[in-house]
This record gives sequence, structure tokens and C-alpha cells, in this order.
Amino acid sequence: MPLIVVMEDDAGTRMLVASVLKKDGYDVLMADNGAQGLRLVEKHRPDLIISDVQMPEMNGFQMLTAVRQNPATAATPVILLTSLQERAHMRIGMTTGADDYITKPFRPGELREAAAAQLNKRVMQAALQNMAVDAAVQTALEEQKHNLAKLYEHRLAKELSDRWPSGDDSADDEKFVNATVLFVDILNYATMAERLSSDEVGELVKKFYGSAGDTVHLFGARHMQFIGEGLLAVFVDSSDTRSVNHGLRAVRAALGLVDSAQRMRQYQHVQFGDRDLPRFEVAVTLHDGPVTLARLHDPLHGTGVQTLPVGDAVSATMLLQKHARSQGWAITASVTTLRGITGAVKMGARALIELPGRSAPMDAAEVLSLAL
Repeated sequence: MPLIVVMEDDAGTRMLVASVLKKDGYDVLMADNGAQGLRLVEKHRPDLIISDVQMPEMNGFQMLTAVRQNPATAATPVILLTSLQERAHMRIGMTTGADDYITKPFRPGELREAAAAQLNKRVMQAALQNMAVDAAVQTALEEQKHNLAKLYEHRLAKELSDRWPSGDDSADDEKFVNATVLFVDILNYATMAERLSSDEVGELVKKFYGSAGDTVHLFGARHMQFIGEGLLAVFVDSSDTRSVNHGLRAVRAALGLVDSAQRMRQYQHVQFGDRDLPRFEVAVTLHDGPVTLARLHDPLHGTGVQTLPVGDAVSATMLLQKHARSQGWAITASVTTLRGITGAVKMGARALIELPGRSAPMDAAEVLSLAL
């Protein structure tokens, strides 16, 4: 079983963490300060370290630096424990080399989720190596690429009304315990609409979202719809996309949308280079959680049925997309989403983002690329 070293000077918290981890079948060694914990790490070479920040003799940052400087332990994942009053510590810890952090007080489920994500990282990284395109190795990624390409060609052959799968024709709602919600919006849209004619704006938007719709469709979105000048898509596990989990497909779609925005900048330069338009950019946000695709019947005519994605994950994604813009990230993903694909993507900066109307800030990070 994986071995975890827990460093925490508070006896109650230390015993709580150890109890939760042992209940999940992990072997646990405990230390009440950073120096003692570091000696355990160097002697036993654990699979994971969970450490408090404020400890006597050697604090969590000093311990983390020592672990990273030792070639024998440098690759060991580290999760830091910090309080809400110590948010600045989170930034220091992540730049020093921590893999994740948990805010006190925490729920046992949150601890289990974070620990499992880090312990699965090596497995995921090994799988990604097998996914790399190489003449000597037939990788899983190449197989997925071919599967998705075939799926795309098959779907493009259908009528446009059938391109966006929405389940059967029954009026029953579709409920998904876990889905990835993607929302993409065009930045500076109001300025472009002011400086272009309605026909020009329409052409610009249609050109981008024609490509964006193809991208979302290619990676197997379960549902998509336009909201204002934005596009919302829901990804779930399904029979014809089971080769790649829904979180990873959503990330790949987000990266494709950013590439589409780059091509739009070239089009913008050619068509409107003399119009003093702001740079064409998009902001993409990803978040996981329960989603219901609610079926709404036409109350007037009693014929048409519309599908409306509802749930906290949907509203949280749209809020995050709006309030994460100040970070300047092209793709923002909640840590809830990223923990489901730990090791599969390369992350940039990380921040706690305040969302109006929500009791706690959302922990989110910048997505840079796939971790190939």
C-alpha cells in the first residue's frame, strides 16, 4: 500500500488526518514537526507527504525546500495544510514546489480526494507517456485520436439538427452525477460591436463559433448551447467517447478554442486591420459537478422541447468565467476539475477567486497545455 508521511504539530489534526488515510488503506507515519518529518521522508521514501505550514523546528516551506533539493525525494508529491487566514502561504507554497494545498478546516472527503489525486499522478503520467506519438510505441493517445477522428467524420455526415446529441425524445430530465461544464466567451465583444457594422460583427462571430462548435463537437460534448455571445457545453462519460474521460476531453476542447482564437486574430488583421479593433481573444472556463439537462416543453404550442443545463456546476462555471478575467488566463479550470485529470495537464498560476453570492472563494488554476 502507498506510504504517506503526515507532519502536523496539532495532535488533534494529526490524528484526524492519519485516521482518514488509514481508513482508506494507506500506511501512515506521523511527525509533530518538520525536522522529524523530514527524517522520516529521507529514511522511508514515502509516496506522498502531507504537511502543515506552521510547525516548530522546521516549518512546512523549509521542509518542502529540503525535499525538493534532495534528488532521492525531489519527485515526492507534497500537499500543504493551511488556514483561510494564511492565504498568502498558498502562493508561497505553490511557487516553492508544493503539488496541492488544503485549507483548514477541511472535510475528510476533501483530504481523500486530494491524496488520491496525487497518488494517482504517477499512474496518469505513465499513461500519458504511453499516449505520446512515437514510431516505436503504439500509444493510447494515438488510438484516442483515431477514435475521435472517426467519431467526428461520422457525426459530420448527419444533418445539422442531429449534430448535437441531446439524448432520446422522452421528456425526462437527464441527470449526471459528475460532468464537466465548459463556457467560452469573446472578450472585448462590446467594443468590436461598436466599431463594426452588424453584418461585420455577425460574420466575425459566425466564423469563430462555427469553428468553436466543430471543436466542441469533435471532443464529444453531450450538449451545447449559445448564451448571449458565449457558448456553453457539457461533457459527460458516454459509450462512444469512453476512450477519454470527460474532463480531459473538455480540456482538449478548451485548448482547441484558444487555437481557433489565434486563427481569428489573423482573419481580423486581414479583414479589419485598419479599424482599430481590440485584439480578438476568448476566455474559457471549466468546472466539474452534478448537472441536469432539463427538458422544457413549449407551454404555448405544446410541441417543441428545449434542453436547459441546470445545476450549481453550470452557474459556478459562468461566474468563474466572468470573475477570473482579471487573472489574464486564457483557460481557467477549477481545482475540482483538475484533480480528476491530475498529471494529464500542465498548469500555470493558481488563485482563490471570489465569486459573488457564494460562501467561499473558488480554488482555480490556469491551464497551459497537455502534459505530454
